[in-house]
Amino acid sequence: MILIVDDDVAVRTSLGLLLKQAGYATKAVGTPEEALRVVREAAPRLVLMDMNYSLATTGEDGLRLLGQVKEVAPQLPVILITGWGSISLAVEGMKAGAAEFVTKPWNNDALLQTIRTALSLAENAGPAPESAEVSPTRRQLDKQYNFTNIVGQDAQLLHVLRSVGQVAATDASVLIEGESGTGKELIAEAIHLNSNRRSKPFVKVNLGGISASLFESEMFGHRRGAFTDAKADRQGRFELANGGTIFLDEIGELDLGSQVKLLRVLQDRTYEVLGDSRSRSLDIRVICATNRDLAQEVREGRFREDLFYRINLITVRLPALRERPDDVPLLAQHFVQNLRAAYHRPALKVNTRALHWLREQPLPGNIRELKNLVERAVLVSGKDELGPEDFQAQAQRLPVKAEPGALPEVGLMTLDEMEAQMIRKTVDFYAGNLSRVAKALGLSRGALYRRLEKFNIPFDAAQ
Repeated sequence: MILIVDDDVAVRTSLGLLLKQAGYATKAVGTPEEALRVVREAAPRLVLMDMNYSLATTGEDGLRLLGQVKEVAPQLPVILITGWGSISLAVEGMKAGAAEFVTKPWNNDALLQTIRTALSLAENAGPAPESAEVSPTRRQLDKQYNFTNIVGQDAQLLHVLRSVGQVAATDASVLIEGESGTGKELIAEAIHLNSNRRSKPFVKVNLGGISASLFESEMFGHRRGAFTDAKADRQGRFELANGGTIFLDEIGELDLGSQVKLLRVLQDRTYEVLGDSRSRSLDIRVICATNRDLAQEVREGRFREDLFYRINLITVRLPALRERPDDVPLLAQHFVQNLRAAYHRPALKVNTRALHWLREQPLPGNIRELKNLVERAVLVSGKDELGPEDFQAQAQRLPVKAEPGALPEVGLMTLDEMEAQMIRKTVDFYAGNLSRVAKALGLSRGALYRRLEKFNIPFDAAQ
């Protein structure tokens, strides 16, 4: 049974009818006293409550009732209903233990999806492993879930995979945190592959590569003629992901203006294509990833608190590779196995001394750095058996982080640094004429804008 708490009889009736049509039993009450009595005596599966019932225009009574409900039933999921102008109240409610919040006027499909997700999370929640004896083994996890592309046996990784398996069956939004190169995209894909949406699209979006001016076009799509360069209709990423999962990587790089637009889509599950006023519905699972401390970004005013609570219903933290050193040899051998097939070198292998040497390295670039190191050693050495010296020679060539604004020596440049240098030179050569720069580089003007912003290269969009 779902408990509906609202002082407005029309709202209670409307919600009751919607939930009944969706197959849920309900109980509707109009006061906090009645709500607490039902929670104590009837043990509802979920509470759907308005933050601003009665004369509590500030929402304080709503927060008080939430606290009382959580005292009586700590695990009971509570979904808050609030006005768009009172989202700060809902954020306070999330901090106090609410499962989710929806805003008025709500979208019926989005509300039902939120309820299904909250119920599913509550049903799938299980006690976390407290000791090595009850921790799952990799073999047990692989029997239950599809983790084909994820390599490792470390206890921290196994805990992550267990969490992924539990949350995958729901539609809960997930925030994946971790340093660059730790495999956040693989975890996002694993969530999708183990979900009910596995047969639907999995759309990856690197938000760090989308400029503020192109955010709406990239994410929502546009109609031909919607703006100067709109030569044809374009599908947005949300439309491509409809029915499936959208993975928003580097969400911490999104500017504040774009954050507002994203929040509205995630809240209402509707969007509008540029040049078309018709509102479209969305049915998607949202997974975000960041290498930033978003809580700190919120405190410093660079990331919206309401969006933060919208995207991190479940948070998964990936350990750095230095925190799971025993997995380094497994990963190195995995990469060699892939290269063995890719380069048709069946005898290729890494000897034990080399594996031991790799295990002791700090590898600040994590799995991505290890993969690049192994591939360089394979390509440069030309040998079938790689030893420590082959990796040491390549490790010495790793790029050194340059001071801001300075360019490293060409021999130590990363691909990004080489691309940035080439773009700077082309912009200078054509005196900032971006149309000629884009043509010379073989890029669309939009793609050039994204790279200019990515590399912090000053430009005049009017040129």
